[in-house]
Amino acid sequence: MSDIVMPRLSDTMEEGTILRWLKHDGEQVKRGEELVEIETDKAAMSYESDQDGILQTLAQEGDTLAIGELIARIGGAAEGQADGQADGQADEVAAAEPAPTAAAPAPSPPAATRTAPIPAAPGGGERVKASPLARRIAREGGVDLHTLTGSGPGGRIVKADVQAAGAAASPLEGVATAKGESTTTELTRTQQTIARRMAESKATIPDFTLAAEIDMEECVRLRTELKRVSREQAPTYNDMVVKACALALREHPRANGSYRDGRLELHSRVNVGVAVAAEDALVVPTVFDADEKSLGEIARETRALAERVRAATITPPELGGGTFTVSNLGMYGVKSFTAIVNPPQAGILSVGSLAPRAVVREGEIVARNTMTLTLACDHRILYGAGAAQFLARVRELMEAPSALTL
Repeated sequence: MSDIVMPRLSDTMEEGTILRWLKHDGEQVKRGEELVEIETDKAAMSYESDQDGILQTLAQEGDTLAIGELIARIGGAAEGQADGQADGQADEVAAAEPAPTAAAPAPSPPAATRTAPIPAAPGGGERVKASPLARRIAREGGVDLHTLTGSGPGGRIVKADVQAAGAAASPLEGVATAKGESTTTELTRTQQTIARRMAESKATIPDFTLAAEIDMEECVRLRTELKRVSREQAPTYNDMVVKACALALREHPRANGSYRDGRLELHSRVNVGVAVAAEDALVVPTVFDADEKSLGEIARETRALAERVRAATITPPELGGGTFTVSNLGMYGVKSFTAIVNPPQAGILSVGSLAPRAVVREGEIVARNTMTLTLACDHRILYGAGAAQFLARVRELMEAPSALTL
């Protein structure tokens, strides 16, 4: 038999959660068939089998395992049948049953390790099949597993079944205080990872910020012309920022670097991450080699990436490899903000709203379209002067955007 372990599906992934097995125990699987749905720190995605054979699952839906930990095995028909019988025996063994004698082969160790003992129902009724995570949630929430119908493989009770029962029994979970009724919601795997990485960033990165106001009159004029050519394909102002950053990163390689274990890494490729708001999370797909792509290519690619993020079809390779990040909240009317540096990158550029504002030109107060860009930097990589030069170059490119179309 061949082992299947928790795969590394993104460059920042440390562990994954089994959301749903797409094949069942004892089922014949073929190379390339979708085997299991896994939630990572980036998104939920399917993992395909890399071989043919009979499946034996060892991890339950809802289990969270570290990278490289065993989740299943695939073997030939004979092996699969034998293992399936052993796994079935493990499910039927009562917690108090004595260990098998030497004459009776014991269930396979991995299956026994992954299958939680099934306690007998009160009064000697039928034993309940439930995942370890479902048992813990039920125990903490006071939910009787014997009253539930499992939706998992073989009727096994999984996390979602317990949570649904708890919500039905107590729509407003919590204790009434001066704040009123409080509900508690568990963070998803992605939200937990975002929380941890952002906390680590603020705790460990000595960051500083610089801000620059950009005169966007020429960008507005350029986009108006491009919209006349194709309203659907015209680049957004954020696409222009991505292109300007990419060109400036090529000229200022430290801004395209990373800090790892007391060393500075300078990257040969300029890969700009673009923050996209997904449902209850922030996902950052990557525009690879953005400095070598035309403005039109960047516009088409960022549009397609954002659509895949919102449709939850984004793939792991599209979420890794970034060397710099652009985050935009201008569409919500936010004039300026400071984003948190995404380690180990050197910096992140925050894009504010574009709007007509009063400025002084040749001694006169006039209305000009302006936008504020805020650069947050890791001071271990970028120092003040270097960061200022990088931001000044971005400003220069945005105020004379014909260079972005070359």
